[in-house]
Amino acid sequence: MPAAQVAGVQLAYTRKGTGVPVMLITGLSGRGREWGPQVDLFAENFDVIVPDHPGCGDSSRPDEFTLSHHTEAMAELLRHLEVGPAHIVGSSTGGAIAQLLALDRPDVVRSISLVSSWARSDDFFRHQFAARKEVLERLGPAEYATVSALFLFSPEFFRDHYTDIEQWHKAASQGDKEVMAARIDMILQHDVHDRLPLIDTPTLVLVGSADVCTPPHCSRELAGVIPGAESVVMEGGHLIYKEAVEEFHRVVTEFVTRH
Repeated sequence: MPAAQVAGVQLAYTRKGTGVPVMLITGLSGRGREWGPQVDLFAENFDVIVPDHPGCGDSSRPDEFTLSHHTEAMAELLRHLEVGPAHIVGSSTGGAIAQLLALDRPDVVRSISLVSSWARSDDFFRHQFAARKEVLERLGPAEYATVSALFLFSPEFFRDHYTDIEQWHKAASQGDKEVMAARIDMILQHDVHDRLPLIDTPTLVLVGSADVCTPPHCSRELAGVIPGAESVVMEGGHLIYKEAVEEFHRVVTEFVTRH
């Protein structure tokens, strides 16, 4: 897996396909492989760059975990590869990074797709992650993954694809507890709501109707304040790109192609 020295870290990434550049930025796990079959699907038509977040997967650990540092690392990676501006597809935490890229590094951004994301922490979000962090610190990553699955997958998908849930749980149980706790603290600090009207980048806001982690009201808030944002609600949970693989790919591809 190649890596680039950017923003003081070795940022590992996968790159596949040719054409217009699309960067897929994953959520709180920080592991690019979470995108699963989406990588190959996008690579059929695009030059796809899939980074591991700093401190996650095969990327080296930063001095501290902040979304501003993550944003700079992603921007520097695109500059390093000489492929920008790129279409940014960010899921959850990746969507928060995409917001900051559009606001603070617009030279590397062609469009942003904000998937299952949020503009600022509300009481539900803080309560959820306080509970999940307590499970992590008291019981460890495996138990944290057990609880997190209830927030990340819709009940219907859970029922019909439990083998997939078990495979996801096995991978999610391998995380570093200290890093995971620091990343929870990092996302709780995200608040760019008042700056979002400054975004002049084409924006797609996409959410699953059964998303419990970042419920649909979070996406309505994003779409309501970003000028010209398009909004799509699909059936499914937080990890909608895993639950509705083909439909997700179709919706995002159509948006990216238009811009």
